[in-house]
Order: sequence, then structure tokens, then C-alpha cells
Amino acid sequence: MAAIYKIEWTPRAFRQLRKIRDGGEQRRIYDAVDGLRQWPHCGSVKALQGREGYRLRVGRWRVMFDVHDSLRIIEVEEVKRRDEHTY
Repeated sequence: MAAIYKIEWTPRAFRQLRKIRDGGEQRRIYDAVDGLRQWPHCGSVKALQGREGYRLRVGRWRVMFDVHDSLRIIEVEEVKRRDEHTY
């Protein structure tokens, strides 16, 4: 049986999520992040290049996060709209 990971949001990431005006987009992002509990069996995830961590793609939004395997915690660090300055 696969281990279930706990999701922890940094205050910064939670603020960024709350600032998204479209409630439907907020819900899609939150649900996609909740799907990370099944780590590593989740889609639209890639390792970041040039820095540690991963990114989850949710439409035009990107969620940057770290995985702490020994603690079974996924720490959400940023929620950003995809543009040339996202990474």
C-alpha cells in the first residue's frame, strides 16, 4: 500500500492562492495539490532545474513544492501564474 503524504502550505503560498480572484481556479489548484498526497503517483509534476523542488502544472498556474520523504510531507511553497518570470 502506498504511503499517504501530508500537505503543508507555507503562509506565502496560501496567501498567493487566496489572491486568485476566480474561485473555480482556486478550487482546481487546491484539488490538484490535494492529489499530491499519493506521491509519487501523480501527474503534471516535473523536477525543477536550477533549484531544488518540483512544480505541479494546473492550467496556466504553477505550484512549486518540496517533498520531504522521511517525514512524508509535501510543502507547498509558491502558487504563480505561468509567465516568463515564473521559474
